[in-house]
Amino acid sequence: MGDTSEFSLAIRLFLKAYPWRRIEPVPWVPLAKPLNQCRLALVSSAGFVLPEQEPFDDSIPGGDVSFREIPSDIEVARLIDTHRSESFDHAGLRGDPNLAFPITRMRELVAARRLGSVNRRHLSFMGSITAPGRLVRDTAPAAARQLAQDAVDVALLVPV
Repeated sequence: MGDTSEFSLAIRLFLKAYPWRRIEPVPWVPLAKPLNQCRLALVSSAGFVLPEQEPFDDSIPGGDVSFREIPSDIEVARLIDTHRSESFDHAGLRGDPNLAFPITRMRELVAARRLGSVNRRHLSFMGSITAPGRLVRDTAPAAARQLAQDAVDVALLVPV
């Protein structure tokens, strides 16, 4: 694991001054059934989009809090990294999008009967949301409603 000394001075100063929020209690719901009977959706903050989708808007102060739907049958090589952060090397995500959107691994778990199924759609958010109020108030509930409508049992959050 790295430490903040690896970041540029500007990023270190930003991290030091950022008003980090603590969410209490941590939202959590235990599984009501075994994982091999559950439907799973991926929720990634890698900022992935499909070629035909609008990229995330990196000009919005505080971050673009919208999300993109990613279909379950996506070929991961088609995912485009539009993450705005300069605080990490994007080469890994570009080389293997499964690092931040592990759909291939989820399909393998379904094939091995360790996971019931993957949802028909998954969600991609932009990471580095420095002003999360709109995300918490508007976007996250809308995303949760979509997953509930799809009868998703498990949302695997993949933070970037």
